Amino acid sequence: MSNKEETKAAEEQVKDTETQTEETKETQEAEKQAEETAEEQTEENAEQQEETAAQEENDDRYIRLMAEFENFRKRTDKEKQQMFEVGAKSVIEKILPVVDNFERALAMVKQPAEGEEMDPFMDGMDKVYKQLIKELDAIEVKPIEAVGKPFDPNFHNAVMQEESDEYESGIVLKELQKGYMYRDSVVRHSMVSVVS
Repeated sequence: MSNKEETKAAEEQVKDTETQTEETKETQEAEKQAEETAEEQTEENAEQQEETAAQEENDDRYIRLMAEFENFRKRTDKEKQQMFEVGAKSVIEKILPVVDNFERALAMVKQPAEGEEMDPFMDGMDKVYKQLIKELDAIEVKPIEAVGKPFDPNFHNAVMQEESDEYESGIVLKELQKGYMYRDSVVRHSMVSVVS
């Protein structure tokens, strides 16, 4: 081989080496760019995941707050209702002795004979009593039925026992003081005499 050929071969070899070097550099740059793009995408994905997690946390917090508020509203409504019930029962308990006194007063009055007029004062008292009973009934205050019913400690308070041919043992014979219920709860137990 001649010098020219050797030189030419060496030049070609250098060119090939340069070409390979350039290709290697381009490949490295492409790889570097791909890595940078992958890192950017990873960062974007991480940011999106953080945003999604934050949004889910906010949604969860909102749902929990709404549930807590709904529970609070229900609890306060229930407490208000209970306070109203306690207040109403307290007022009813204070009115019941007035009703008892009306009944005693009206029981003491002699009923007029046929053709006679009732004393206007007692007639007025009777009308006031009937109005009071009507209003108590309107707010769901009802007398407890006692006479002839089986004794029930949930509704009756037995203060004495008596013998009776009319009723069996354990049946209420007399009602000494009326008991009353407000809706589903007892305001005052009936004071009764029970057959022994």
